[in-house]
Amino acid sequence: MNRYDGMSALVTGAASGIGRAMALRLADEGCAVLCADIDQEGTESTAAEVLEHGGKSAAVVLNVTDSDAVKEALERTVSEFESIDVLMNNAGVGGGAGWDQTIAVNLSGVYYGLMHGCKMMAERGGGSIVNTASIAGLNGLVGTTAGISPDINPSDGPGAYTAAKHGVVGLTRQFAVMYAKQNVRVNALCPGYIFTPMTAGMRDREGRQEFLENLHPMGRLGEPEEIASAAAFLASADASFVTGIALPIDGGYTAR
Repeated sequence: MNRYDGMSALVTGAASGIGRAMALRLADEGCAVLCADIDQEGTESTAAEVLEHGGKSAAVVLNVTDSDAVKEALERTVSEFESIDVLMNNAGVGGGAGWDQTIAVNLSGVYYGLMHGCKMMAERGGGSIVNTASIAGLNGLVGTTAGISPDINPSDGPGAYTAAKHGVVGLTRQFAVMYAKQNVRVNALCPGYIFTPMTAGMRDREGRQEFLENLHPMGRLGEPEEIASAAAFLASADASFVTGIALPIDGGYTAR
C-alpha cells in the first residue's frame, strides 16, 4: 500500500525513536523524506536506511529552536523533492533538559514548524502536519517521571514537559481551525511511554520498567513503530476529514 507515492515529507527528530520510525514508515509507503535532527550522525543513518531500501531521502542538521532554520528545512524539502506534503513535527526532549530548553524545543520548535509549514502548504494547495504531543498533553504525569527529587526543580522536570505538551495540543487545535479552509490538516499524537532512547533513563532504573508498564492497562510500553503507524494514518488521505484532534496512543493510559 503506497499512500504516499509522489509525495514528500519533512520529519524532525528523525535520528532515533519515534522520528526514525516515522521516516521509515513514510518511505515504505512511497514518500520522499527529508530527515532532520540536531544529531547529524543519527539523521544521516536514518536517511541512509531509507535509501538502502530503495526509497528517496536526504538528511539535514536542524535545531528546531531556530525559526529560520525550520523554515529553511521546509524549503529544502521543496527544493530536494519538489513539494512539501507532510510535516512530522516530532523533535523533542525530556523534562530533564530544564524549563527553558524543554519549552524551546517541545513547544517553540513545534510552533515554528506550524507557522512556516502551514503557510507553505496553504500556498501549494494543502498538506498535513502531525505534531508529537504526549499523554502529558492530556493529563498530569504520575509515577517515576513526576516525583519530587531534591536534585530537580519540579517545574524543570514534569512541570516543563507537561506545560510544553499541553501547549502542543493547544497549538494543534488553533492551527487546525485557522488553516482548515486552506486544505491544511493539523493533528497531534499523544503517545504513552514508548521504548525510545528518551525513556531509557527511566526504564533502566531497578523496578521502573515494570512500574511504567503497569501504568498502561495493556500492561506494556509502546513501540515507535506503533506511533509511526498512527502518524502515517493521520497524515494520509485516509484521514481526509480529520483535523484538530489529539489522538492518544497509550495502551489505555488515559482511559483510566
